[in-house]
Amino acid sequence: MQVELKGITKRFGPVVANRDVTLSVKGGEVLGLLGENGAGKSTLMNVLCGLYAQDEGEIIIDGDPVSFGGPGAAIAAGIGMVHQHFMLVPVFTVAENVVLGVEPTGRLDRLDLASARAKVTEIGEKYGLHVDPDEVIENLPVGVQQRVEIIKVLFRSADLVILDEPTAVLTPQEVEEFFGIVRSLRDAGKAIIFITHKLGEITEIADRISVLRAGEIVGEADPKTARLEDLAQMMVGRPVSFDVDKPPLEAGAPILAVQDLVVLREDDAVAVDRVSLTVRSGEIVGLAGVQGNGQTELIEALTGLRMPAAGTITYQGADITRATVRVRHRMGIAHIPEDRQRSGMIGAFTVAENMVLDTYYDDRFSRGPQIIWPKVHEQAAISATEFDVRTPSVFLRAGHLSGGNQQKLVVARELSRETKLVIAAQPTRGLDVGSVEYIHRRLVEARQEGDGVLIMSSELDEILALSDRILVMFKGRIVAEFDATAAAFDKSAIGLAMAGGAGAEVAA
Repeated sequence: MQVELKGITKRFGPVVANRDVTLSVKGGEVLGLLGENGAGKSTLMNVLCGLYAQDEGEIIIDGDPVSFGGPGAAIAAGIGMVHQHFMLVPVFTVAENVVLGVEPTGRLDRLDLASARAKVTEIGEKYGLHVDPDEVIENLPVGVQQRVEIIKVLFRSADLVILDEPTAVLTPQEVEEFFGIVRSLRDAGKAIIFITHKLGEITEIADRISVLRAGEIVGEADPKTARLEDLAQMMVGRPVSFDVDKPPLEAGAPILAVQDLVVLREDDAVAVDRVSLTVRSGEIVGLAGVQGNGQTELIEALTGLRMPAAGTITYQGADITRATVRVRHRMGIAHIPEDRQRSGMIGAFTVAENMVLDTYYDDRFSRGPQIIWPKVHEQAAISATEFDVRTPSVFLRAGHLSGGNQQKLVVARELSRETKLVIAAQPTRGLDVGSVEYIHRRLVEARQEGDGVLIMSSELDEILALSDRILVMFKGRIVAEFDATAAAFDKSAIGLAMAGGAGAEVAA
């Protein structure tokens, strides 16, 4: 299959999301589509998938112009898309999700789940997408759920597979496994469009790179010879620094002290096992570890979202172990949550409403029970501009923003007020290099202003770049501590500790 987009333009009112875009991809090839948040990547692919109708231009498949009246027509033409935010029914099994909308039937038009399970297994074996067809989706890790989304596309006989920000929620180990799957699809003759803003990944997996900026194709590159600095500049329109400019450490007294903390999961299994740690004013502490080793539960306990079973949490000398989220917030604790859609924002609310979700009751924005909306809108516009939240209006529903702009909205809300402790879980997940650079700078500024900063990230490079001290979690415990400012700092030892290997007993 060969697919061409010629002169595609898509408008939403006065906003031009795509302008005169031309690109092509053929079978047995991975086209990397690179662009910053809000560049129009997802919009362009939604046009190709029949979710949007282009205002100008045409789509050509194997030399013939085509017109899609909806996504069903695009699927019938062999185009499938794995969206950034998975579209799975959590309480359904893998097989039930795969066949949803194209259910196979047997005698008397009864649902034939046996053939569905067999087809899921066959596709899994052919492309290395191994998954139990009878497993319930909500019980599967994110990396396996993504496999189910790809199986859904292949079940519908897609020859062009569009992957929209496919590694945004994957751990480094899952990314490597995923790349193996992408290569197997390419080697089987599938055409693949790989959408991302991660420079290192696109140069590793793509055969060609097209760069989209402000809705337009601004250049192409060969991943074998492309310099990351050049790709970044092409993507954001200015030079980008990959180094974090961090002044020497001048840490003060402990702001956060955790002693023998025990936190349970929903099934009462121990997630955090007698963890003790401190965060001092003026320092950044990085929390490293493979996802699923208790980091999420620890962050939830520190921010009041989950009550610990034992141990104490002290903030500026006060015991806040049982304090509510609002009490912690009003004491100057900022929280950038791990999952922006579940815990960080309300998609049906406007950008302005989301900007004051945790401050609407402040004197700045309310007079008794009455919210002063002009003040809310004024502050939302200021924060959106300062943090580069790309929205045509603060009255737009937050759910209509791109994933990266949703993340920047959450960061803007939390860092636009007076704080003493910043707890940031995956603060740059889903962000492009320009936005990452900016948020890293804001976190370092918080450190320089005397805040204590605790960062949990699955991006080890981010932990290494920002942290003054690094704590490694493994099986619910802090198993190692590293001084990231030391001249003899051994980065490889962190990886060993994350896997529970040599050096994991340092802080056990």
